[in-house]
Amino acid sequence: MSQIPGNPAFRSARLERGWHSQADVADAYATHAAALGEPGTIDVRQVRRWESAKPGWPNTGARRVLTAMFGMPLEQLGFRPHHTGTKPAQMTTEDPVRRRSFLQGVLGAAPLLTDAGRDRLAAALRHARRYTDHALVGHLATALDEAARTDGATGPRQALPAATELLVVIEQLAREAPEPVRHELHRLGARAAEFTAWLHRDAGAPPHVPAFFYDRAVEWATVTGDGPMHAYILLRKAQAADRDDPTRMLDLARTSAHGPWRLPPRAHAEALQQEARALALTGAAPDTVARTLDEAHHALEKAGPTAPASCTGPLCAGYTEDRLMAQAAISHREAGQPTRAVALLQEHLARGVFAPRDRAFFTAHLSGALAAAGDPDHAAATGLTSLRLAAGPGYGQALCELRRTAAQLRPHARRPAVRELRQALTTLPI
Repeated sequence: MSQIPGNPAFRSARLERGWHSQADVADAYATHAAALGEPGTIDVRQVRRWESAKPGWPNTGARRVLTAMFGMPLEQLGFRPHHTGTKPAQMTTEDPVRRRSFLQGVLGAAPLLTDAGRDRLAAALRHARRYTDHALVGHLATALDEAARTDGATGPRQALPAATELLVVIEQLAREAPEPVRHELHRLGARAAEFTAWLHRDAGAPPHVPAFFYDRAVEWATVTGDGPMHAYILLRKAQAADRDDPTRMLDLARTSAHGPWRLPPRAHAEALQQEARALALTGAAPDTVARTLDEAHHALEKAGPTAPASCTGPLCAGYTEDRLMAQAAISHREAGQPTRAVALLQEHLARGVFAPRDRAFFTAHLSGALAAAGDPDHAAATGLTSLRLAAGPGYGQALCELRRTAAQLRPHARRPAVRELRQALTTLPI
C-alpha cells in the first residue's frame, strides 16, 4: 500500500484542480512559470517534497508560481514560513478576504514587476493622495492600451507583467482616492481586470485564474453602474466557456445580448454571434443558428465607423464585418456544416485584414473545418501555417484549436503532412 503524503492540504488542493499525479503538478508549474515570466521548472521529486510532512518555504519565484496555480496563500497549502515570530494568515471563507489574499499573491508587486515597474509602483503608492487625480487615470488608461498593443505584437506572456502592474496600482490607489476619481479608477479597473483575465486565458492558465479576474471586473463594473461593461464581461466569459459546457456558454451569451443592458451595436453583434455558436453546440437546427447570425448582421449595420481596437475605447470598436463572417464560419462548423465554414474562412482570410493573432486563430479553425470536410492533407498544411503564426507569441487559443484538429486527424496519422503537424505540436513547449 502506498504511503499517504504527510501534507494532505497540498495533495487535496492539487486533486481539486484535476492534477491527479505529481507529474501533473510539475507540468502545471512549468505552464504557470512561463506565463508569469519565471525561469525554471520542477520535477516530481520536488512535488514529493512539498507533499511531505513539513514542506520547506519555497523561494520567491516558486511562491509566486504556486500562488498563481492554486489561487490561495501558501500557508493554506501546508507550507510554513521560515520565520516563527509571525502568525500565519488565518483561514476564512469570506469572499472579500479570499480576494485580498489572491491579489496579494498573484498581484503582489515585488515578485511580478520589473525593477522599473517596482520603482514606478512604489512611487505611485507612496504619494497616493497626491497623485489620485484625473490626470493619473488618463495615464493609467494609456498604459493599459499600451499593454494591449504589446499583447497583439508579442503575445500574452509579454503583456502580463504590465497588466498586473496596472491592476496593483488601480487596486491600491482606489482605496484612498476621493469618490469621483475612485469611480473613474474602478471603471478603468473593470477593463484592466477583463484584459488580464484574457491574457491569463490565452497564456494557458487554469480556468480558476481568469475566472477570478472576470469576477473582479464584474464587481467593478457593477459598483460603477457600467451596464454595457457588465454585459461585455459576460460575453467574454461566454467566449471562455469550455465547449464541453455549451449550456453555460449559451446562458452567458444570451444574457449579454438580451439582458438589461444596452450594448453598443458592434458589441451587440459579437454577443449575438457568440449566442449562435452556443446554439450550434447545444444541437440547435442550422436554421436557428443562421437566424441568430442574421440578427448579428443587423446589429452591425446599425454601427458607426470602425475605430482602432482599444481596451479603453468604445466596446468592440474594431469589430468588423470580416470578423463577424469569420466567427459565423466557426458557428457553421459547430453546426456540422464544415464545407460552408471552409468557404467563408478562405474568403475572409484571403482579404488580409486580420491581425496576426486573429489570423492564427481563424486559420486554426479553417484547418479543423478542412479536417471535418474530409481533406486531411490540406487541413494539416493549413494547421502548420497557423502554427507558424501562433507558436512564437504563444497565442494559446489558436494552439488549442490546432491540438483539437490534430486529434481529429489521428486516423490519418501516417500521412506525411498530418505527421508533420502532429510532431510539431508534440515538440511545442506547453
